[in-house]
Amino acid sequence: MRSDEGRALELHHLALGAADVERVAAFYREVFRLHERTRYHTEAGLLRSIWLDLGNVILMIERSAEAPRRVDGVGRGPFLLAFRIEAAERDAWEARMAAAGAAIEARTLHTSYARDPEGNRVAVSAFPERCAGGSG
Repeated sequence: MRSDEGRALELHHLALGAADVERVAAFYREVFRLHERTRYHTEAGLLRSIWLDLGNVILMIERSAEAPRRVDGVGRGPFLLAFRIEAAERDAWEARMAAAGAAIEARTLHTSYARDPEGNRVAVSAFPERCAGGSG
């Protein structure tokens, strides 16, 4: 999609719904070293969301009362949050995730998959950007 000026639009944020906003945000802060940008509260003072810094994009963890939705493999809509890593660091990242209670549930040649505290699929990937075809 292009803006009126003819330049491509940039992604502003990714949002994850969570019953326990603090717990999920802590997982991404601790495991993936994301820095907290801000917190938003409801008028009643309850925590509504925590925004984490992904560089030019925000990872927003927002309170949700909906039942969790588990996606295995490729699902419709958002189904994976994958972080870019160097191949030589893969074992260390897998160990970080496992230490945080996110055991590796699947592994491909370049990518390791786990779950955050609310069951969202998360991965670390050293998949080459210019690789022709194939699976992560």
